[in-house]
Amino acid sequence: MEYARKLPGYLVNRFRGWQATSYAENKSWFRHLAQEGQHPRSMLIACCDSRVHVTSMFGADPGEFFIHRNIANLVPPYSPDGDHHGTSAAVEYAVTALKVAHLLIVGHSNCGGVRGCHDMCAGKAPELASGSSFVGNWMEILRPGYDRTKEIEDAEARITAMEREAVKISLENLMTFPFVRNAVEDERLTLHGLWHNIGEGTLDVYDPDVGGFVPVT
Repeated sequence: MEYARKLPGYLVNRFRGWQATSYAENKSWFRHLAQEGQHPRSMLIACCDSRVHVTSMFGADPGEFFIHRNIANLVPPYSPDGDHHGTSAAVEYAVTALKVAHLLIVGHSNCGGVRGCHDMCAGKAPELASGSSFVGNWMEILRPGYDRTKEIEDAEARITAMEREAVKISLENLMTFPFVRNAVEDERLTLHGLWHNIGEGTLDVYDPDVGGFVPVT
């Protein structure tokens, strides 16, 4: 294929280093995973942002988490319309096939997708509102979050509030999936909303009893 290129050298070197250390030291575990399949206890839905290293945050080993990443860690509402739904497919597989016990939405600070949604909703990003932008169309999921926070005067505080709304809206939308709702009601699945401050290294969890986020201490 003419468009194919050699793998960048730094990736080749890193792979060889991993193969010679992490893989070599845990070869039996990797072979066990290959032969026995995956049995993760939790699914994590996180942002594509390269700064959000969820496996490192939770000290995860291979095979422990089923991870799906998308722009701004959003879950759309249940919509079986025949279109392509990558996030919905990942949720379905995790809940119905892998039967994970926990599903976590992991939001974060300084999210570019959320900032883009804010600017789009405020009329400052016409390229996202054009209807031809994949990012803009995806971020429409978060528009209710903009409506809930637009009265906050400080711009940065408003965007931080929207980042947390992205987590809350995703939790709300998860409950529109019949197989998720049934699993939650049958106490086979728990849902969790998290917000990670990248610079401070802190983690907040959504507490439905107080209607907001509280620090994990």
